Amino acid sequence: MIYFNSKNIPELQGLNFSQRMQVIRAAADRLPAPTKITLNIIKLIILSVLFILIARAEGWAIAGYVALLVVLYPLITRPITFYLCRKSFAGIRLQQFPEHAE
Repeated sequence: MIYFNSKNIPELQGLNFSQRMQVIRAAADRLPAPTKITLNIIKLIILSVLFILIARAEGWAIAGYVALLVVLYPLITRPITFYLCRKSFAGIRLQQFPEHAE
């Protein structure tokens, strides 16, 4: 399942926003190096393409590409991050927030 919002991830249900972000950050920090590198390369490719479009644009098209960057970057990278980290969420949640264990 693809999750665009951390609120919808079953392993993180019952946590507030800052707690969910702590679990996601900890899970991302624990990713194996090759997975982190792959994730960062995907992010770099997205940013590079959009910045090239911004650099070549003129006039109001620049604002359009900037808006596209602001919308597309998290829309693409967050679900990928959630997917790669999901297997660690339950364990990290239990370690960091045992009072919220289900």
